Amino acid sequence: MSDSIKSLLIVGGGTAGWLSAAIIAAHHRNRPEGSLKITLVEASDIPTVGVGEGTWPTIRNTVRTIGIDEKTIFKECFAGFKQGGKFVNWVTDDDFYYHPFTVPLGYGQMDMAPYVEDIEDFAVEANYQQEICEAGLAPRSLAEGEFQSVCNYAYHLDAGAFANILKEHCKTELGVEHVIGTVKDVERNEIGHIGALKLEGDNGPFDLSADLYVDCTGFRSLLLGKALDVPFVSNEKYLFNNKAMALHVPYESEDDDVACHTIATGQNAGWTWDIGLTTRRGVGHVYSDAYLSDAEAEANLSKYIGKPLGDFDVKRISFQSGYRARTWEHNCVAVGLSCGFVEPLEATAIMLVEVAARYIAENLPADQTSMEVTAKRFNKQMDYRWSRITDFLKLHYILTKRPEPYWRAHCDPASIPDSLKEDLAIWKHRGPIKSDFDGVAELFPAASYQYILYGMGYKPDYSRQAYLYNQEQQADRIRQKNQLMTQQLLQSLPPHRDYIEHWLEQ
Repeated sequence: MSDSIKSLLIVGGGTAGWLSAAIIAAHHRNRPEGSLKITLVEASDIPTVGVGEGTWPTIRNTVRTIGIDEKTIFKECFAGFKQGGKFVNWVTDDDFYYHPFTVPLGYGQMDMAPYVEDIEDFAVEANYQQEICEAGLAPRSLAEGEFQSVCNYAYHLDAGAFANILKEHCKTELGVEHVIGTVKDVERNEIGHIGALKLEGDNGPFDLSADLYVDCTGFRSLLLGKALDVPFVSNEKYLFNNKAMALHVPYESEDDDVACHTIATGQNAGWTWDIGLTTRRGVGHVYSDAYLSDAEAEANLSKYIGKPLGDFDVKRISFQSGYRARTWEHNCVAVGLSCGFVEPLEATAIMLVEVAARYIAENLPADQTSMEVTAKRFNKQMDYRWSRITDFLKLHYILTKRPEPYWRAHCDPASIPDSLKEDLAIWKHRGPIKSDFDGVAELFPAASYQYILYGMGYKPDYSRQAYLYNQEQQADRIRQKNQLMTQQLLQSLPPHRDYIEHWLEQ
C-alpha cells in the first residue's frame, strides 16, 4: 500500500453508492490525471432497498453542486416538490400538524410561541408554508429559476431512477470508473486494513484494491460490519420499528393532485407514509413486530389505500434500528445503510449519505497517517449525529395522547434518551433556540424542533421569566406580515402538478 491516497473504491451501487461517487468526484473534478482514481464496483444481481423516495432540503445544493439540472431530476425521476411533512393522527386519532421546511418568520431573533394563544397554531401564525401545502401549491412560480423558491423544499423522487441518473453522470462527466462484480471475499493486510477485494465477474474471478474503501453494500455491511467486524449498536430501546412494507399506488386520473409534502399517518402500532410523485404515489407502513403482526400491518395498509394488497407488488423490509459503533475503521468508511439505519421518519437516510460523502470529499486524507486523524474526527461527528437523529425522531412519539400500547411504550421515560430528557428539562420553561443546535454536526435546526414540539401541543411555561416575553408589538408585526405573505402566495403560486407540467414544457 502506498503512503499517499491515490485510489478510492466504492463498493455497492444504488442511491448510496452513486450519490457518494458523484459528491466525491464532483469535489475533485479538477484533479490532475493519475492523482485520484475513483472506482465503483457493483453486483448485477443484488437488488437495492429502493424505497427512499423522500429527501431533505440539502439535496438541492447537492444536485446543483454535482452538476445535474433540476429539470433532469423531475423528468427522469417523476419527481415532485417536498415542502415538509404532515403528521396525521400522531397526537390523537383526529388531528394533524406540519413540519414545514421554511423557518418561522423572525427565526433567530424571537420565538413566536409565547405570543401564540393556541400553541398548535404555531406553524400557521409564524410561517406561511403550511397553508401552501394545504392548498397543494408549488413552492415557486414559473418566474423563478432552477433551485430558487420562496418556500424551502426538497424532492420526492423515484430512488432507482435517481441512482441511474447519478450513474450516467458519474461515468460521462465525473470520470468515475464503473466495474461489475460480486464481492466474494475481503482480504486484510498485516496491519488490519483492507488489502484487496476478491470478486466474481462475467469473465471469472478478479481482484480490486484501493487506498480507501467506501462501503455502500447496504444492510449487509460487507466491509465495515462483516470484514472489519465493527460492532452494531442497537437503537431499539428508543425507536421500536423494525419492519416495513411498501408499494406503488397509481393515481385514479393522470391529472390528480400531487401532494407537495410527505404525509405520515399514525396507525395503531406504527405509521404509514404517502409520497406523491407525478406518475404514482409511494405508500408504505412501518411498524414494530412486537406490537403488530404482519397480517395486522397488511390490514392497516389495505385500509389506508382503500384496496386489497393482492392488487399490488408489495416490498417487505426487515431492519434493525441502530448503527455501527464506528463509521470509519482503518481504510474503510461506510456510507448509507451499511453504516446504520433508524427508521424512515423525516428522510434521514439520503441526507446522511450526503453528509458522509461530503465529509469524505472535503477531508480526503493525503496520506495514511492523516487518515487516522480524519477517521477519528468523522467517527466523533457521526456518533453525535446518530444521537441527535435518535432524539429528534423520538420527539415525534413522546408527546402523543394515543392510548395504544405501542404509543404508550414510546412515552415510557425508560425509552427516552437522556440527552432528550435534558433538552426537555430546558424546554420546560423556554422553547428550542438556535444556540441549542450550533454544532458543526447538527442535522436538524431549532426550527424543526419547534414545529414538532408546538405542533404536538407542547407549550413551555414562560411564567418563570415572563419579563423576557414583552415583545407583543413585534409579534403582532410578524403575525401580520405572515398573514399578508400567506395571502399573496396563495394567490400567486400555481398548483403543484400544473407547475411541474408547465415548467417541464418550457
